[in-house]
Amino acid sequence: MKLKPFTQQVRGALVSSIAIFSLFSSVNANAAESALNGILSSGELKFCFESGYIPFEMTDKNGRYVGFDIDLAKQMARAINVKFVPVNTAWDGIVPALKTGKCDFIGGMTITPERNLSVNFADPYIEVGQTILIAPKLADKIHSFRDLNTEQYTIATQMGTTGAEAAKKYLSRSKIDLYDTSADAVLQIVNGQADAFVYDFPYNAMYEAQHKGKVVHLDQSFTYEPLGWAVRQGDPDFLNFLNNFLRQIKGDGTYQRIHDKWFKSDDWVNSVQ
Repeated sequence: MKLKPFTQQVRGALVSSIAIFSLFSSVNANAAESALNGILSSGELKFCFESGYIPFEMTDKNGRYVGFDIDLAKQMARAINVKFVPVNTAWDGIVPALKTGKCDFIGGMTITPERNLSVNFADPYIEVGQTILIAPKLADKIHSFRDLNTEQYTIATQMGTTGAEAAKKYLSRSKIDLYDTSADAVLQIVNGQADAFVYDFPYNAMYEAQHKGKVVHLDQSFTYEPLGWAVRQGDPDFLNFLNNFLRQIKGDGTYQRIHDKWFKSDDWVNSVQ
């Protein structure tokens, strides 16, 4: 085997090293690009959610998006002097929307180990759990989720949610029907097509209040579910911003004021669709 002259070997090694260094520099530069840079340069804070999640994300009778999550995101935009841009997205496409840059972060998402493989979460901003709405005719028979875990009952819930996961885990003997939206799923009880509906406590509590006599709320949560803002992976600067923003509004009373508006008052109920 014929060896190359020493100078040619050195030159080749240098060229290879420079190419590798340039590649890694490019990768590192892209990885270091925070969503904050895009938010500040565009002057917009794009927030992904799925309208219909009571009382977090809803549409009022004038077509405007309202709710607990909406108000928190608006407050965040005001805090850094940018425009709030709501991005209403079907739940099954919400993570892809985040990853492709259609929005900067997601609200109303339960933190789970499986989801953490696809997104990063800021610290929890509220804790909820799964509860159950049942048909009034079952009020004397069903007193907890355990009573529903038989083949004779049909459970409705929304696909892709922790409600669906809880139903499959704790009500595996029941017939479980999955629907595209929470509104479609809960309607099955009212229409007599399902015996129970599994979903987040705040949603179920509000739904019962709005539909008295049509459903009964078993209000004891049987899961623990912290909600957190989801962001693209590899963005510690944005996570730091979100966590510090949450700490600030909890400390100055803003969080409590917004929380009480949506969870301790029903003044808004008649204004939503």
